[in-house]
Amino acid sequence: MQFELMASMMCADYGHLADEVKALEEGGIDSFHIDIMDGRYVHNFAMSLNDLRFIRQATKKPLDVHLMVEHPINTIELFTESLHKGDTVYIHPEAEYHPSTTLQKIADAGMIPGIAINPGTSIENVRMMLRIVNKVLVMSVNPGNAAQLFLPYVREKYDQLLELKDEMGFDIYWDGACGADKIQEYAPLGVKGFVLGTTLLFGKNKPYGETLHDIRNMKF
Repeated sequence: MQFELMASMMCADYGHLADEVKALEEGGIDSFHIDIMDGRYVHNFAMSLNDLRFIRQATKKPLDVHLMVEHPINTIELFTESLHKGDTVYIHPEAEYHPSTTLQKIADAGMIPGIAINPGTSIENVRMMLRIVNKVLVMSVNPGNAAQLFLPYVREKYDQLLELKDEMGFDIYWDGACGADKIQEYAPLGVKGFVLGTTLLFGKNKPYGETLHDIRNMKF
């Protein structure tokens, strides 16, 4: 079964970031997930533009950039200019007055446009945007912090999106509290990719390649 695995780099060891990127790349990670927070849209600061630039230079793998910032249209060029064509940029629709304009700027820069949907955001609120994005990142925890517990009511959101994805032409990605059980349940249903953080990948005293191999070879 084919599905993508992305490393949540806010969980990496920043004292050895170059080694972390190399180990993940050699272990078979598909892309690097970059969480950018501004302390306003979410009450936390995570990775910076310079972190993104460092990782972009350190690997040829795609980057998956999740902007948890207010009004990303004001700074979107800083991010797109630092990326390679074909990288992904997600915005939160609630953070923008006119999210479709920002998504168009992302697409015009050669990036893959996506939206991130919070646990409390209904599908109806973003339904029209589903036709103009390639990827939908579904938050199974509230954005802003790692190591949170899965919110069970988000299952309904996944079910709704799985019914719409083929008609509207987008792929679904899982972000937050992603354990092996979630991959086993939702990869066969059509969720295309999973962001891996402290629940499954980081801080396990186990080589990344071994963990990624075990995930890809689980029984479904």
